[in-house]
Amino acid sequence: MAHNAPLEVEVTGCNRGGLIVHYRGLRGFVPSSHLEALSPDMDEPSRRSALASHIGRRLTVRVIELDPELNRAVFSERALADEEESTPTEIPPILHEIRPGETRRGHVTNLTAFGAFVDLGGYEGLVHVSELSWSRVNHPRDMLHIGQEVDVYVMSVSPEEGRIALSLKRAKANPWETIEQRYHVGQIVHGTVTNVVQFGAFVKVENDLEGLVHISELAEGNFMHPRNIVQEGDRVVARVIGVDSQHRRLALSLRGTSTDRQNQAENGK
Repeated sequence: MAHNAPLEVEVTGCNRGGLIVHYRGLRGFVPSSHLEALSPDMDEPSRRSALASHIGRRLTVRVIELDPELNRAVFSERALADEEESTPTEIPPILHEIRPGETRRGHVTNLTAFGAFVDLGGYEGLVHVSELSWSRVNHPRDMLHIGQEVDVYVMSVSPEEGRIALSLKRAKANPWETIEQRYHVGQIVHGTVTNVVQFGAFVKVENDLEGLVHISELAEGNFMHPRNIVQEGDRVVARVIGVDSQHRRLALSLRGTSTDRQNQAENGK
């Protein structure tokens, strides 16, 4: 700490506040505010996922607090990065050329729990997981692969910090803005089950658009869990029972549809 030397630590765990790390048998802590991969505007699920993705990795950090009596060691990744950024370096030309509001073509170079990195021509920008799709995304690898070419919308550019914030979903039309023109109550739609949870199932009815089948609308009769009725990947026929563009909600029902009748036949009802 006295020499302000960079150290390499191993991440062995995490909690709500940050990462638990080890350095030569010494247990320490890296607060989430001192991690490069975390931003203040992350929602709680994304933040937890980003923290968990560090487990097993090695980080280069600096010691920012040390108290032998309390057996306390606190490290910072951001302090090291801030020091490196303070060293005068030539800003890549693309950071002066690119402008917010533009749509650029690039290719995916890395996928992490918190987003996807896209090379725009010698320099990478980050598409945060919340900017990947207008519908829910569990992990970037569920919709992208390394090397894939994509069109991205430039949200912001910071030449001083060397950062470009990108969006995949904003490069396309927002499907929720015109949903009430395409869907109405009583309409029959076809879709694919993308996720089954305790309260129901999500069904993709078109690219970037999912509807929810609440557990009460999955089937007639009693059943223990939605997975007793549908599984991820199932093709289903559903009826629209609610459309709300303002709150981005599309409510669906399988009751009384051909999917419901098929489930009843398979269950011997």
